Amino acid sequence: MSLSQSPQPLSWISACYFFFFAILGVLVPYLGVFFEHRGFDAQQIGFLLAILMATRIIAPNIWAAVADKTGMRGQLVKLGSACSAVTFLTFFYHGGFIYLAVSLCIYTFFWNAILAQLEVITLETLGDNSGGYGRIRSFGSLGYLVFVVSMGFGISQWGTEILPFVGLGLFLALFGCSLSLPNTRIVVDKNIDSQPLKIDKGIFWFLLSALLLQMSSGPFYGFFVLYLKQLGYTEFTAGVFVAFGVIAEIVMFMFAPRLIGRYGVKFLLFVSVAMTAVRWLLMAFGAQYMLLLGLSQILHAFTFGLVHASSIQFVHQRFGVRHRSKGQALYASLSFGVGGALGTWLCGFIWGDGSQTWLCWAVAAGCAGLSMLAVLCIPKREQRNDNIQATS
Repeated sequence: MSLSQSPQPLSWISACYFFFFAILGVLVPYLGVFFEHRGFDAQQIGFLLAILMATRIIAPNIWAAVADKTGMRGQLVKLGSACSAVTFLTFFYHGGFIYLAVSLCIYTFFWNAILAQLEVITLETLGDNSGGYGRIRSFGSLGYLVFVVSMGFGISQWGTEILPFVGLGLFLALFGCSLSLPNTRIVVDKNIDSQPLKIDKGIFWFLLSALLLQMSSGPFYGFFVLYLKQLGYTEFTAGVFVAFGVIAEIVMFMFAPRLIGRYGVKFLLFVSVAMTAVRWLLMAFGAQYMLLLGLSQILHAFTFGLVHASSIQFVHQRFGVRHRSKGQALYASLSFGVGGALGTWLCGFIWGDGSQTWLCWAVAAGCAGLSMLAVLCIPKREQRNDNIQATS
């Protein structure tokens, strides 16, 4: 593959990652608590959080098709962040269950336009220096870290209704940073024969493993803070433990390129998924002990950090340049979308009256075990060749 394009401002790309994941640091751990404060029960919370995940099944693929056809990936990041900020205003109104469900569908449709395009922009900017991805992506982890702790403190001091204000401020910051991304348009060399999008055995088993892994993460992304509150921890303490995991994730991102180069994607995915199964078992049977809870959070370095770095490289390598946005979107929609929605909904169903919440984590460990088996079925990589150029 040959790549010739104007240099992208990596500092602004890093800033976009910072604010994108800062928003997740506000929403992912605390949205369940926010909904609980507004009077919803566990089943309703699970359904609402499942919507947050489920919209990633369709929306990213729609935006990816537009991005791959037009090549205007930077413009879509700007459009997505602007519309997300506007639609997030609906969180300020104290509506009922149906109102919030509709609001989440609209808001996340635009929100899902951002990350897949940002990942493609980053990797195409880096070119052969793909090892620099971990350093840039670590700014996203830093944003998550800063705001998951500060949000936990803020909720402890002023209550959950500060969430819409903090969220809106971060959306506006993300939009401001995205404006500095140049309107570079990626154009495929027309002399190269077009190849249709092909899901080979390797991609199939990878996507299945990703779906099962994210399904196993449903209790963590939807009910972690509520679970710790049930065990006697405060929101601030829960935020500190989440931050502890993010620190481990940042460290892993620093070492991930070296590990991928030495051991390969498949081996690292298997090890990471195995560590994830151990992590959920610790949550099921040892979260009342701070030492074991801390150990489970250290394993976030594998559950997300190494898994994500390896998965992004897998998608970038296995999908041709004409289909990279579609590849990233397919990965996001099947893993975080289908898997995340099923995991969150199932957790809300199992949670019930809160008397057997440990079972959510035991089921999660079982899903991680199935993901391990899927990773073992991934065959060796086949090479691809593409020529692209950029225009402004």
